[in-house]
Amino acid sequence: MSQSNMPLGAKDIKILLLGIVIMLIGFFVMTLDKEEFGFGFLGLTLGPILVLTGIIIPVFSLFKWKR
Repeated sequence: MSQSNMPLGAKDIKILLLGIVIMLIGFFVMTLDKEEFGFGFLGLTLGPILVLTGIIIPVFSLFKWKR
């Protein structure tokens, strides 16, 4: 009957790691843009959306309502 002192469970840690991976993919996608100064679709639209998603997913998962 030993209780873990970890504030996050295994599921929460996996979601945090998923968010970090999505953010890194978003930054990598931004570097793939071939337009000058990264002003193409990948640099201005898709990459930032992925980075923002990588931030939002862990925040919502950590602050969700515990029932």
